[in-house]
Amino acid sequence: MAAWPRYARRNPTLAFGLALLLALGLFSLVGPLFDSSVRSQPLSVPPSLPPSFGFPLGTDRAGRDLLAVMITGTPLTLWIGLVGGLMGLLIGTVLAFVSGYYGGVVDSVIKSVVDVGLTVPSLLVLIIIAVSLRQGLTVNEMALVVGSLAWMWPARTIRSQVLTLRERAWVQMAQLSGMNGPEIIVKEMIPNLAPYLASALAGAVATAILAAIGLEALGLGPMNSPTLGMTIYWAIYYSAVLQGMWWWWVPPIAILIVLFVGLFLVATGLDEIANPRLRRAV
Repeated sequence: MAAWPRYARRNPTLAFGLALLLALGLFSLVGPLFDSSVRSQPLSVPPSLPPSFGFPLGTDRAGRDLLAVMITGTPLTLWIGLVGGLMGLLIGTVLAFVSGYYGGVVDSVIKSVVDVGLTVPSLLVLIIIAVSLRQGLTVNEMALVVGSLAWMWPARTIRSQVLTLRERAWVQMAQLSGMNGPEIIVKEMIPNLAPYLASALAGAVATAILAAIGLEALGLGPMNSPTLGMTIYWAIYYSAVLQGMWWWWVPPIAILIVLFVGLFLVATGLDEIANPRLRRAV
């Protein structure tokens, strides 16, 4: 039996999560077949049509084919989450290793900043940042806004792992062998934390997407880009629920549910790899 099917049986959570994310990726790749870049623009099709053979997900009041909007908006939302999550994880990882490995005053300062930052409602801060950048906000700027506060939780959780690894015998042997701090971090500690960092990345991406959806639902996102959050915003703006236009708001919510479930399962499966106590028997 091939290695991947055998491992998928051992870790079905990770396999199913990856399958969901792969399905979303393939869904995004069929855009050119439907000319989604054109049909997702306003006034490209007749407005307010329910689902039919010609328009499987119907159209909205702005005259956009909602299937094309979903195909175009899904990768944009994934891009925002990926950039924001990577940015948060990178900053959080650097601060966590500096704080957890070296300790002392640096550790106290970073720990205090993170603890204080986590007590502040992040959505409120993101709203203030987004409002100040409202003019000409793009998808990339949205990703940077979301990533600006996505580093605090990874910094705390990764720091706790670093504190544990710092006391391991192999780290002390590396110190005695003459390796300096950066070498120990890069060559010894990061490889051992790779599964945990990958799990943290999946969680950071989900958090970044959730923050972006919150901002976009308030009308603070990229107004000219058909992201999933902006689709929900326009559905709210035009009272799609009250008008019975369920086909306007159900598809983006369904895609987001699949996305969040996939990211959660991937994070759980990777955490199973990182934590020996959670590993399944062969």
